Amino acid sequence: MGALKRLESERISRLLWEFSIPAIIGSLVFALYNIVDRMFIGKGIGAYAMTGLSITFPIFTLYIAIGMLIGQGGGSIVSIRLGEGRRNMAERALGNTVTLFTISSILLMILGRIFLDDLLILFGATENTLTYARDYMSVINSLVFFNFMAMGMNNLIRSEGNSKIAMVYMVSGALINIVLDPILIFSLDIGIRGAALATAFANVVTALAILYHFTRSRRSHIKLRAKNLILDRKTVREIVAIGVSPFSLQVTTSLAAVMCNKTLLTYGGDMAVGAMGIINSIYMFLSMTISGIRAGSQPIIGYNYGAKRYDRVTETLKLSICGAVALGVLLTLGVFINAEFFINLFNDGNREILDIGSRGIKIYLALASLNAFYIIGANYFQSIEEAMKSVVLNLLRQVGIFIPLLLILPRYFGIDGVWYIFPVSDLFIFLVTGYFLRTHLKEIGGRKVLPVT
Repeated sequence: MGALKRLESERISRLLWEFSIPAIIGSLVFALYNIVDRMFIGKGIGAYAMTGLSITFPIFTLYIAIGMLIGQGGGSIVSIRLGEGRRNMAERALGNTVTLFTISSILLMILGRIFLDDLLILFGATENTLTYARDYMSVINSLVFFNFMAMGMNNLIRSEGNSKIAMVYMVSGALINIVLDPILIFSLDIGIRGAALATAFANVVTALAILYHFTRSRRSHIKLRAKNLILDRKTVREIVAIGVSPFSLQVTTSLAAVMCNKTLLTYGGDMAVGAMGIINSIYMFLSMTISGIRAGSQPIIGYNYGAKRYDRVTETLKLSICGAVALGVLLTLGVFINAEFFINLFNDGNREILDIGSRGIKIYLALASLNAFYIIGANYFQSIEEAMKSVVLNLLRQVGIFIPLLLILPRYFGIDGVWYIFPVSDLFIFLVTGYFLRTHLKEIGGRKVLPVT
């Protein structure tokens, strides 16, 4: 437990740097799974294939939502229980997480085979794009268990203090995906299904490595034991109670994406949907970088909260916010300097997509650095078992702000109205998150802090 004890004794800035850098790399690698597919598909197969892939975004977001519900919920429980010195309870959370992923995968595979075409049409697929969307998503859906294990279980590795190992697994998977994409898409002429197969195979390899880590590796602080695979009602309730925050965010993001696709089809057609897919890919790079700091801070916050070291909890929160906002500003500036370069990374020369995307991304990202404050803040409440505050923030941003603006602004500003929604939402949720955090920090400042033992 010596390595874990560092979480309540090591200097916070050093810990956050040590945990966040691997987590940032791992998060960016996760983003590459989708981004690399989009780059090869957009430049190698064409605009309609790119748009077809964009149509699958809401389904992918739903998968991410379930992965976060279980993975981040389980990860937060692991770090808190380890901080409390209850290793057996941490291992029970690990086992229950694996079982919940297994059950969810089976249900999604069945539902996907029955309703996939209906969902894609509902989400905006047309006769030009349905085949591409179906070919890609049918492969991903069939192997969704490995997607969950590769993405979700990585949270638990970080939560036990092994952020570098988590990074190695994610980087290895991404390299496999990058190598296989051109081979399967072009050399073997499998097309868009080849991109899906490359992603799926990379997930299989990563998932198997993670299972080895929790069963055989000496570097794991907790072990996956057969007895803990049996669902425990209290543990499941705790996982869901914490994981419901990122789950609500991703589900409402999926709903918003569906409505965006429908609106963009009305005002700009298939190419506008394709441009949004590219912008989402670029934004994913930004948000995953910030999420790396979020993931790096989570085990430090969770462990110290469980150990009642509230001074260290507060310091970690403040440093995380400063780092995330600074990164957000730098990455946004890069896009503003040369928006066309970033759009053309995914574009096969289609002028309409370039024009729509270059203008749209500048408006979309105008206040994206403020979103970093919200991402860290919402994760903070999740990490200290006050997930309902995170849920309120997530629902407010996506349902209370985003959807009403989507129904109003495009009527007056056309396609630009869709882009304007994002900076307005970022500003509003920044103010609300700031209020929540200020109120909470006043309350936590009055709690008794336990000394280092």
